[in-house]
Amino acid sequence: MPYLDKDQFDGCRPRTHRVGRPRDDQREKEILAAVLLLLSEVGYDRVTFEEVARRASASKATLYRRWKSKRDMVVSALKAGPSRRDEPDEINTGSLRGDLLALCRRLVQSMRSADGQTAMLLLQAGLEDPELCEEIERSVGPTGARLPKTVVQAAVGRGELPHEGTDPFPFEEVAGAVILLRRLNGLEIDDRYLEALVDTVLIPALRATPSAEHSLPAGIFSGHPAAQPADTIAKDTL
Repeated sequence: MPYLDKDQFDGCRPRTHRVGRPRDDQREKEILAAVLLLLSEVGYDRVTFEEVARRASASKATLYRRWKSKRDMVVSALKAGPSRRDEPDEINTGSLRGDLLALCRRLVQSMRSADGQTAMLLLQAGLEDPELCEEIERSVGPTGARLPKTVVQAAVGRGELPHEGTDPFPFEEVAGAVILLRRLNGLEIDDRYLEALVDTVLIPALRATPSAEHSLPAGIFSGHPAAQPADTIAKDTL
């Protein structure tokens, strides 16, 4: 009877697979709550796996098993937090005015889901990290800070906006900025205010964009605004 060498013998052994520890949903909620709290205190840039692990009494290995990057972890926290929504994401009320009002209301909801400081920090992070901005819009949004192409296309199809040349610049530059400013200053943002904003500012401005003599810049909440050159910033501070 031929003998088996060690390698052949090992190859005959039944293979076993190690089963990882099942994910604890309650533990994950606790970790994500720690992420949101840290985000509100120090901002996106200073959120680290180390500090989240310390606050949540978890190991960094636990965090890395769940999320590959800080961006993934923050987006998961936003999806699990108060800013999550159960209704359909698509904005389609049947009119441009209705769509703009729906977007503004959604933006107000997004900002009310956390304190104003958190809203400011997230929006700032989106400005500095276009990929994060895109991920927030895709995972949690539309947040209301941007004007979706589908809204513009539907309005063009209904004849509410010019067929060519409509630019989202007025909405993405104005809507988020004024709503955030009013919220930070404790000013009322009710339907009467939003209707005035849409009727007297946003719709007229959107209709005027095709007549602009030059191409319009990217709005501050477009996800890709042009940054001021560093040397210009330095001169301005002197």
